[in-house]
Amino acid sequence: MKQEMKTLRAGCLYIRVSTHMQEELSPDAQKRLLLDYAKANNIVISNEYIFLEGGISGKKADRRPEFMRMISIAKQKPSPFDVILVWKFSRFARNQEESIVYKSLLRKQCNVDVVSVSEPIIDGPFGSLIERIIEWMDEYYSVRLSGEVFRGMTEKALKGGYQARPPLGYRIDRRGEPPVIVPEEARTVRLIFDKYVQERMGMFDIARHLNTLGLRTSRGKAFECRSIEYIIQNPTYCGMIRWNRTENETNRIKDKNDWIVTQGVHEPIISTELFDQAQQIWKQTYHPRGARPSSTYRHWLSGIVKCPACGRTMIAKKFKEKSTGKEYCYFTCYGYAKGKCPSKTSVSSRKIEPIVLNGIQEATRCEDLAFEIKQKETAEEIDERALLEEQLAKIADKEDRIKEAYRNGIDTLEEYKENKELLVQERKSLETRIAACVPFVTEVDNSRMIMSERISGVYDILSSDSFNAVQKSTAVKSIISKIIYRKEEDTADIFYFLS
Repeated sequence: MKQEMKTLRAGCLYIRVSTHMQEELSPDAQKRLLLDYAKANNIVISNEYIFLEGGISGKKADRRPEFMRMISIAKQKPSPFDVILVWKFSRFARNQEESIVYKSLLRKQCNVDVVSVSEPIIDGPFGSLIERIIEWMDEYYSVRLSGEVFRGMTEKALKGGYQARPPLGYRIDRRGEPPVIVPEEARTVRLIFDKYVQERMGMFDIARHLNTLGLRTSRGKAFECRSIEYIIQNPTYCGMIRWNRTENETNRIKDKNDWIVTQGVHEPIISTELFDQAQQIWKQTYHPRGARPSSTYRHWLSGIVKCPACGRTMIAKKFKEKSTGKEYCYFTCYGYAKGKCPSKTSVSSRKIEPIVLNGIQEATRCEDLAFEIKQKETAEEIDERALLEEQLAKIADKEDRIKEAYRNGIDTLEEYKENKELLVQERKSLETRIAACVPFVTEVDNSRMIMSERISGVYDILSSDSFNAVQKSTAVKSIISKIIYRKEEDTADIFYFLS
């Protein structure tokens, strides 16, 4: 009998350990089994073609860098290997759609096969069917596991358990235990809230102040506006838990009804009163997207003085009087400077300042002042009271669930009593927290009175020498969207808004 000649093939190994605790082999064990299979089946494996991925989910291929590198190498002409060895098909992909796409690409375009050493598949249509069934079962298991994990994390969050990366000011000393305060970082957090609430400093200026002090975020980076914004709105700092706020894959902020906000078991860094004050300031402040920080302007009117001819912003240039040495600004149309506006509109700050001040003073006495009501353009706005009231309304459902679990024999009597006590404590905590909340204004019924008070407050700031240009700029931009100066009449149209 003629002995069949054995063909030597080049191969690669793809080893992946997923993010969740499952009954799966370690990377070393997978590698050993794959190398044993390769040796027994005349497959040569080079060290450079061993692709290892640890702690990564198999749901999305584009989030697995080693997988994508392996596919890229396989697509070379000619491909450096003929077969990809995996311990199970689930290591190759948990998503059946992606599994079919990549296997088809490898087999048809690259002539590279994918082999599971623990799930041998026979050749032919029946073998392809079995492979599809295995892929479907892997995806079903992944979806089911994800659901179980989410339900477990939800229950933990409802009981005040912390299960996220701790923000600046906290660290996790022991897994499964609440975060503990990092004293030096907590001082930075307190400084941020103090600057924001007590000194009414803007987020850009707070970030710049912290950076000049050499302070850094929890990731060791310089502070930005969004860093300060995240800290200001994070209820973790007053002892609360906020979970399920964003989607893991896209980081998109979810609907508020999906959030879980409850009392935590960790130590707060700031008081509830200080946190509520910060939220109230945030809600009362209009935040146009992409707005330039006030401290970067040359004059407190910069950015809002507009050309009457083309509507473009009039830019400020600084000058100094030779006789007194005092600085002043001259506003000119940006469009005219670029040849896009036919009108040479310009005005000195010494001339427009008193016109604007007189206009604002008159507005405080005007009973029929026209102004626009603007809504805050941000998905970050937090109505703390509404969220807490929603959580309080869900307590009854939780009580029904623990009763049902006890009646069905899932929980013991001791577990039922423990869960019931937790709900009692949660209810008391929520009621106390709601009572301490500053009311959230969703509609402006007394808008004229509020507008008048704000205009009066801004006028006091602008007419006082106790405030610097940055503070004046921030104040005027909190109530005025634009000012159109008319040179011929030597007047200014002031457009007010209420947010």
